[in-house]
Amino acid sequence: MTDASSARRWPGSVALVLASSTGGVGQHVRSIARGLTEAGASVLVCGPAATQDQFDFTGAGARFAPVEIPASPTPADARAVAALRRALADPPVDVVHAHGLRAGLVAVLARPAAPLVVTWHNAVLAGGLRGGLSRLAERIVARNVRVALGASADLVDRAAALGAADARLAPVAAPALPAPRRRRAAVRAEFGVTADRPLIVSVGRLHPQKRYDILVDAAARWRTRRPAPLVVIAGSGPAYLQLAARISAARAPVTLLGHRTDVADLLAAADLAVVTSDWEARQLFAQEALGAGVPLVATAVGGLPDLVGDAAVLVPAGDVDAVDAAVRDLLDDEARRADLARRAAARAATWPTEADTTGALVDLYAELTPEHSTGTR
Repeated sequence: MTDASSARRWPGSVALVLASSTGGVGQHVRSIARGLTEAGASVLVCGPAATQDQFDFTGAGARFAPVEIPASPTPADARAVAALRRALADPPVDVVHAHGLRAGLVAVLARPAAPLVVTWHNAVLAGGLRGGLSRLAERIVARNVRVALGASADLVDRAAALGAADARLAPVAAPALPAPRRRRAAVRAEFGVTADRPLIVSVGRLHPQKRYDILVDAAARWRTRRPAPLVVIAGSGPAYLQLAARISAARAPVTLLGHRTDVADLLAAADLAVVTSDWEARQLFAQEALGAGVPLVATAVGGLPDLVGDAAVLVPAGDVDAVDAAVRDLLDDEARRADLARRAAARAATWPTEADTTGALVDLYAELTPEHSTGTR
């Protein structure tokens, strides 16, 4: 863990670029914007206006320039490239750091004079034309960046295989959750959950990658348990209507909560946390769940096994039987849940903190801009 009193300083300027985001990437950019500002940097965040509305980068000490980069490629990308060029030129910045493939591609096409760093936050999972275009974008980005950072080891390997001259691991720390604002009983009462009824929580964007259909199908099987668990899913996204229809058709005990800002409260009220994604790097909710000491069932994909170690129950992706069995086993074994809760807190204590993440970026930026000296506070 980093001691704030010895944190390194970097007096340069950096532009942090992101595309449309409602979750982890936006939270990460806000976290490092705050940390870099505290380290003496001048920080400019470039992204869709909606991200400023949600994450308040200016409240973290950064300047903000609207650059509308949607989640998927559109003809409007040309306007995004032009907008980014203008933002980077007045005044010029020392480093450009894009987060995610979409932001990385726009940044590459903008051809900044400053060194370009791109963090890979997600793998390309789509097939067909969209997947082909995304993989082409991956190659373009990998071959045109000064440094490629991966949020998990498989992403680092992917960037290197695509031609990145310098690919490094850069774990993404979860912003520290605030203390719960409500008591456990009050949160459970919101959902009509009695003291003896299990509450299962998942948090994430409602997107096919998250495979909430698997969680819904497993939950439908739990209707026959007494008492039947309630599953609540916090998040918004394009899969909302399909999931709502699936929940209704299966009569699954699942509630879609929409976007929530009280994840700490939800975890304080939870008996279990579940992640059913097809792929994740260092998923923020998995980190939040373990940090809160909540037993976790997660898929053994991407960076999750390295992240959680033996502090969670890992199951194969896309396997409703495995999710069903893992949750049933934990609900029936109070001692196992208590053991996992202890392991979770111990595992979380080993992870890099937000200060560690910022410190690593300060060192990288200083390496790329030797004209700026660094030192301790």
